[in-house]
Amino acid sequence: MRFRFLDLRRALVLLSSTCLLLFSTPVFAAERVVLNYGIFRESLSVEELSTFAQTGELSRSLRVNFALARQDPKAIRQYLTEPVKVNLLFLDRVLNSSIGNIILDQISQVIYTPSRRADRQALRAALVLSASQDGKVSVIEIIENYPTNEVEVDGKRLESAYRQLRRLQISVQDLLNF
Repeated sequence: MRFRFLDLRRALVLLSSTCLLLFSTPVFAAERVVLNYGIFRESLSVEELSTFAQTGELSRSLRVNFALARQDPKAIRQYLTEPVKVNLLFLDRVLNSSIGNIILDQISQVIYTPSRRADRQALRAALVLSASQDGKVSVIEIIENYPTNEVEVDGKRLESAYRQLRRLQISVQDLLNF
């Protein structure tokens, strides 16, 4: 019985925190994304990247960036948009565990703050906020919900970030089945 009470208490704390984030304060999210492809760096609006993710329409700067970096826009779009289903309560539990910290550290090698400080915390916040909207997380949602004005993305490793999200989904499912 004590276990269920603690789970209920944790769920209520998570729910109230999420509501507080969503409804009582303005949401601070990334406005600019810096795509890094080795020596190439391109700063663009998150809106521009989101439009590409949603529609497949390439802006001029993205077209040039992908061409210079020799990246396939279709593959990039897939890694950005492919959703991963997660349970918010269990996602929170996994993200605050040692396994979650490892996964956060691996994803933050691809999506990170410009200062490279508090990457784990920023990523955790972006993941929880993304999952709270519809029980799904995608790389583009993480970028859109990143809690800094600017977010950096290693474009060559987007597939790695997506694979880590899948790994996170498996960890959450394992917890649900336990």
